[in-house]
Amino acid sequence: MSTLPACPKCASEYTYEDGAMFVCPECAHEWPQVATADDTDKARVIKDSNGNILQDGDTVTVIKDLKLKGSSLVVKVGTKVKNIRLVEGDHDIDCKIDGIGAMSLKSEFVKKI
Repeated sequence: MSTLPACPKCASEYTYEDGAMFVCPECAHEWPQVATADDTDKARVIKDSNGNILQDGDTVTVIKDLKLKGSSLVVKVGTKVKNIRLVEGDHDIDCKIDGIGAMSLKSEFVKKI
């Protein structure tokens, strides 16, 4: 019985070692034998425009006028956004803005208060 892990891509049990990597001969997928910090720490750190770490429930301020697609509305500089929620994706902040409603923002356009 082999103690090598199955391929994470195709689940093949015929993997082998090649230096510091595991290799799957069926799909040619390679992955490191030692788990990297990215694999073990799935929690993504989201930072604002000044490099401060953001967390769920923080209050932030918009640092740039943001035009809303498909609308004539604009989120003005200095708009305070309370109780943010961090999500995965390109727009990594979900929030509600008074007068506009629910929307997603990029963390690079806000600063933590």
